[in-house]
Amino acid sequence: MRQVAPSGTRPGRNLRLPLAVQPVAVAVAALAGLLYLYGHSPYEPAQLLPRCPFHWLTGLNCPACGGTRMAYAFVHGDMAAAFRANPALCAALPLAAYAYTRWSAACLRGQRYRLPLGRRGSALILGAALAWTVLRNILGR
Repeated sequence: MRQVAPSGTRPGRNLRLPLAVQPVAVAVAALAGLLYLYGHSPYEPAQLLPRCPFHWLTGLNCPACGGTRMAYAFVHGDMAAAFRANPALCAALPLAAYAYTRWSAACLRGQRYRLPLGRRGSALILGAALAWTVLRNILGR
């Protein structure tokens, strides 16, 4: 059976939100997730929260393990607990906020935005994530 593309689109193209709407959609999704976390503790069993597939398969912590607990502590104003849950993600939050702000501004101007990392910057981030993974598993965090 032949597939027909929705009107106004070309076959084979992904359906995307307009650029100006994308940052709003991301903010709404993030806010919805944080609101859910506000009322549902990751420390209690039977919560509708995802398990880390890497940790589930290997028993080791990935670079983002503890991110849900960090976000839970963050929305409850407990910054010390958020830092204990995942110090690397806490340290990355200002950088993520900066990148989100730059991306949002570009989208509102109708422009695409790509982080100016280059190969070295990408390798640095990947290396830091790998080092954090090894370190946190050695230290037992």
